Amino acid sequence: MTAIEHRELKGITIKNLVVTIVSTASIVVSVTTSYFQLRNDIHDIKTTQESQARVNEIRLKVLESNVAMLQEQVNEFKNQLKH
Repeated sequence: MTAIEHRELKGITIKNLVVTIVSTASIVVSVTTSYFQLRNDIHDIKTTQESQARVNEIRLKVLESNVAMLQEQVNEFKNQLKH
């Protein structure tokens, strides 16, 4: 009697079939894990970029208000020089 792993079904041994199924399952698990890891990384990067964009908008508003204030000061100095 031969072991079940050495039995053949139309030229395909049970051992080869098991190896093929296990290898396919391993590849599927690996690809799925990589997909979810990449998806999480992309989400983290998106969140970071959104936060950075908000910070940049706040900085821009502060700079715009500073420029407006400085422009008013420049206008005041020009008016003082004219009088």
